Parts: sequence; C-alpha cells; structure tokens
Amino acid sequence: MHLPKLILCIYVITCFYSSVGHCQDADAPQAAQIKTLLQQVSTAQTARQFPQAIKLLNQIEKLDNTIAVVFYLRGRIHFQQAAFKQSVRDFNRYVVLNPKIESRQWERGISMYYAQHYKQGASQFELYQTYHNQDVENSVWRFLCMVPDSGVAKARKVMLPIENDRRIPMMKVFEMYRGTATPEDVLQAVEQGDPTKEITATRAFYAHLYLGLYYEVTDKPKLARKYIELSANPQLLGHAGINSYMWDVARVHWNRMQQTK
Repeated sequence: MHLPKLILCIYVITCFYSSVGHCQDADAPQAAQIKTLLQQVSTAQTARQFPQAIKLLNQIEKLDNTIAVVFYLRGRIHFQQAAFKQSVRDFNRYVVLNPKIESRQWERGISMYYAQHYKQGASQFELYQTYHNQDVENSVWRFLCMVPDSGVAKARKVMLPIENDRRIPMMKVFEMYRGTATPEDVLQAVEQGDPTKEITATRAFYAHLYLGLYYEVTDKPKLARKYIELSANPQLLGHAGINSYMWDVARVHWNRMQQTK
C-alpha cells in the first residue's frame, strides 16, 4: 500500500514525463521551467517546507493545468497540512487526468476519510483491493470508512478479506479489527521472533497507530489518545522502516485529537 521512497521517486518521474510528453511538441523553455520547478518541489518536500511546495506546484499549474502529477503531489501535501477537502479535490483531479491509476490511490481514500466522505473513501479502498488484495491497512481503512454509517459490528462482518500480509503484526491487527484477536495479541506480536531494535520500532509504530484508531472507533478515547500519541512521536520521522506519509497520518490525527479534547 505504501511505496518506498525510491519507487515513489521513479513513479513520480514516470508520471511527469508521461504527463508532459506533449511538451516535446510544445514550448521547450516552458517544459524546462516545469522540470526545474518540479525539482524544487522535491527539495521543498524533503525539507518538509509544505507551503513552499504548494506555492511551486501552483506555479506549475498556471503554466500547464494538465500535468497529472502536480495534483497528486499537491493532494499529498494538502493532507500533510490537514487541508482534507483540498487534498480530495486534488486527488480527484489527478484521477481524471490519469484514470488508469485510480485503483492505486490509497492516499485519496485516507483523505476522503478525514474529509468525512466516508462512502467515497470506502469505494476507493474497495477499488484498491483489486490492485493489492493482501494489504491489512487497506482493509482497516475501508472498515473505518464504514463505521460512521454502519457501526462497528456490521463493518466487521464485511471487512475486505486478507489472508497473507507478511508484515508483522499486521495479521494480528486485521484479526483485532475483525474481533478474533485482542489488542494484547497485537502488542505481543510486535516482539515475535526476537526482532532488532529497528524492526521493533517499525512494528510498534504500525501497532500503535492501528490500536489508536481501533480504540477511537470502539469508544475508548483515553487509550486511543495514548496509542496515537505514541505513533506520532517526532523521533519516528525518518525511521527507515516507517513510511513517512503514514507517520504524517499519525501526526495529523494526533493534532486533530489535541484540538478537540
């Protein structure tokens, strides 16, 4: 569900050149300008200078509003800034410009969840299941999208099936959401196999994030806050085994909790 940084870079570059291939027949100086601006966007993102990255992407859009990857990148950054509706709008535009990629847009599903577009979010995660059908996180986010309208019990019964997510402790996370394992089982799985300190930190991050979300939808706010805060620990940003975007999900969620306490 979550692309490693190198793969993401290759993916973005590929999307860029497929999106602006028409520039070969158009204004070469403009194409060069867009390429330079995209490189500056990458630098700003790496430095987590999100307002600057948004400004640069807006400049590119003014030059050419048909470059799909601009909307993909801006959708991600809007989410990182907790601008959920803007994020959804950009991801939707990205899909319009690049429809063949729609099934892979798990980020759009997460933004839809936080924008309270629950039915659309559930549909996005169902679509992602056709692309990757062994991702516990996808099943969990679809469950979370269903709970507001269907309740926990019904959402459990129709969870997207997962049989072999090899990431520990994700199968225990899946079983917990389905009601066949306990939070204690998830935490015990983190220590399975005498892992190194680095591997333990990775496992614990995902365990804590999904424990926090689980406790939130099962009306245990104190425990929800405890585990979301653990997953949003700033020291985890940049950890090799933790997807930085998912760390931002934890951070954004924790910030929202603090604002509503």
